[in-house]
Amino acid sequence: MTGLHHRYQSKRPVWIIILASLVCVSLLGAYIYPPRGYSACYFLSSSICSKDWLPPVPARVYTDEEIAARVVFRDIIAAPFVQSNNPKIAFMFLTPGSLPFEKLWEKFFQGHEGRFSIYVHASREKPVHVSPLFIGREIRSEKVAWGKISMVDAEKRLLANALQDTDNQHFVLLSDSCVPLHDFDYVYSYLMETNISFIDCFDDPGPHGSGRYYKHMLPEIEKKEFRKGSQWFSVKRPHALLILSDSLYYTKFKLYCKPGMEGRNCYADEHYLPTLFHMVDPGGIANWSVTHVDWSEEKWHPKAYRAQDVTFELLKNITSIDESYHKTSDERENSSRLDDCSSM
Repeated sequence: MTGLHHRYQSKRPVWIIILASLVCVSLLGAYIYPPRGYSACYFLSSSICSKDWLPPVPARVYTDEEIAARVVFRDIIAAPFVQSNNPKIAFMFLTPGSLPFEKLWEKFFQGHEGRFSIYVHASREKPVHVSPLFIGREIRSEKVAWGKISMVDAEKRLLANALQDTDNQHFVLLSDSCVPLHDFDYVYSYLMETNISFIDCFDDPGPHGSGRYYKHMLPEIEKKEFRKGSQWFSVKRPHALLILSDSLYYTKFKLYCKPGMEGRNCYADEHYLPTLFHMVDPGGIANWSVTHVDWSEEKWHPKAYRAQDVTFELLKNITSIDESYHKTSDERENSSRLDDCSSM
């Protein structure tokens, strides 16, 4: 019995060696022929392991309010386009009072009655009109403070009034200092024959871009979604309805995007619409505005052209621009061609 027991014990190391050999061969095979769909990630490897080996980041659970808002937005965007027998462009003027270029706009509109509508939001004083086309076109207005949510409120107020006319199919926001650079037929054709909205939108990682983001915008608005752009927009009717129907994201900007908030200046009119459309319909906007604004002086307000500045050469240069340049507040630049438009 002692001899048998000794022979039994002598076989154990052999099986251990065989088992260890099989494990080594398996590991060697896995090293040489890693499974498809996975990048190499090895113990004690000098390189950083691929993220493919990490478990996927769980998708964020939307709040009830977000789900409701996104359902409404989706249905507005996906709704069949209602054709009008008399499609018009709504020209919406956001002004403190009288329009200094009213006679110029009258010349622009003359002869095209029935193809445009005019709405004037005068935030400080009742305008004095010099053109009959503008008489009676004021809407009920409220005071507007630069950089505050009241600017967005005025934009919504203009859209609400313009949307009442079912023939209005495109909506253009203009200031008292805006002037037309092309004739009416060119503008009408350009805006009506496209299937996108023109909302300036770009990512600015600098202090005047995402540096204005406030964490209390979470969970609905993440910092990576925060965008910047010019206030002046030109939108299709579905997008105008979308802006008017939004209360969820608007409330976040009303509460947490304002001048002097915890030492930071956030301006809702520069960030609300770019962020909203980047989140809910990025393919439906052109990421640039049809309204030219010169920020080359890098001040809080764009360059103001004086009478002596307005020359044929200046107008020719502006109308020949075919790229939209964005200079971020961290001194980086990006641009996009103005004819690179994607469909809704």
